[in-house]
Amino acid sequence: MLNKQVVHDVLMAAMSTGGDFAEVFVEDRFNNSLEMIKGKVEKSLSGRDYGIGIRIFQGHNSVYTYTCSNEKAHLIQVAKKAAAALKGIPSQTGVDFYVEAPLNLHPVKVVPKDVDKSIKVELMRKGSLAASAYDKSINQVVVTYLDYVQNVLIANTEGKFVEDQRTRTRYVINAVAQAEGKMQNGSIGKGSGKGFELYDEIDVEAIGREASRIATTMLHAKASPSGKFPVVLDNKFGGVIFHEACGHGLEATSVAKGNSVYAGKLGEKIASEVVSAVDDGTIPNEWGSANYDDEGTPTKRNLLIENGILKGYMIDKLNARRMNMDITGSSRRQSYKFAPTSRMTNTYILNGTSKFDDMIASIDYGLYAKYLGGGSVNTVTGEFNFAVQEAYLIENGKITAPVKGATLIGTGLEVLNKIEMVSDNFDSGEGMCGSVSGSIPAGLGQPALKVSEITVGGREEA
Repeated sequence: MLNKQVVHDVLMAAMSTGGDFAEVFVEDRFNNSLEMIKGKVEKSLSGRDYGIGIRIFQGHNSVYTYTCSNEKAHLIQVAKKAAAALKGIPSQTGVDFYVEAPLNLHPVKVVPKDVDKSIKVELMRKGSLAASAYDKSINQVVVTYLDYVQNVLIANTEGKFVEDQRTRTRYVINAVAQAEGKMQNGSIGKGSGKGFELYDEIDVEAIGREASRIATTMLHAKASPSGKFPVVLDNKFGGVIFHEACGHGLEATSVAKGNSVYAGKLGEKIASEVVSAVDDGTIPNEWGSANYDDEGTPTKRNLLIENGILKGYMIDKLNARRMNMDITGSSRRQSYKFAPTSRMTNTYILNGTSKFDDMIASIDYGLYAKYLGGGSVNTVTGEFNFAVQEAYLIENGKITAPVKGATLIGTGLEVLNKIEMVSDNFDSGEGMCGSVSGSIPAGLGQPALKVSEITVGGREEA
């Protein structure tokens, strides 16, 4: 992508004013996205993104810049301009690169960009028709298809020289149900670090029907009650609560600056003893997996919580300096336009020993949150607020009436300590996670959990 001599000279230019570390990140990415509304393709975008990022450290400070040109003289000029922000005595005399043997933990059988667009459109049409035919109240179906192949080169003044390829594919259906002036939507999707072979494994028509089932169920649901109740969070996308309310607080981006409720708590009990959690970027072909992180470090399985005890953080190179701790293969970025920092990959609460039916049976009156929607969290305080896409009342140990408009409100530490039961039915989901280094694919998941009490916000019937 760039030859070693060019990379070497750019790194030397970056170190010319006293930096103590420099890094070059090269990205060459092929994108393809399609959007279908009511059975017709409304958007079709294909393109290539190419660029180079240059980062320099001096102690705990850093400078980052990027360009779309790979012309050597221009790159050296860009590196020197970035270096001008730092003052010191140059100490680096050269770099001896060691080229790491390529890893291939996530093999791809069918490269998506080699598949004819008409085949992709037909897959979208199948899902759209299945969703539309589910119920007469479905008045709009939007299908989104995405694939990309991202090639990267990462080199630095420590001698690292790594190349990697990441392939991702995603398919999402959003169905809208409408009746008597009211509307509800349901959204379901599947994302993977696989190639087009993903579509040999998933049923796009089933995805469409499930999206419409959620929409129609919620259309006819009554308003959710408000108050403090026991809540069962289902598996799979229920993991978004842990991702947001705890995961972001365990990223060194927040911890190193003390902007996290989990800062300084290593070795302390922060959750119920039935809770163990990991962040694992090595899981083959998962949505958030990669061979290397965006600093060229092999990804790892990082134990975050073990039986309620905080065991580790997710740490990038710059924040490792600030925290005097080891890096964890957790540095990520959206593209060359962003400096990398510590981010989650695939973040999971691990299986427990309880049974889902026993959780439900143990509750006299509460809420079953089957699918969570969007939400927000303050990493400094751990306070969160999440919408529930599909919810039901639990009455006398049984799941009963569907309810709409429910929100879950609380703090990460509070919820982690109020988890009473963890089931054995783990499943995973996929989402896009936004933070200071942009929007990235993030895997999440959990088995079903019973929380003894969460504040539930409802809404009045219209």
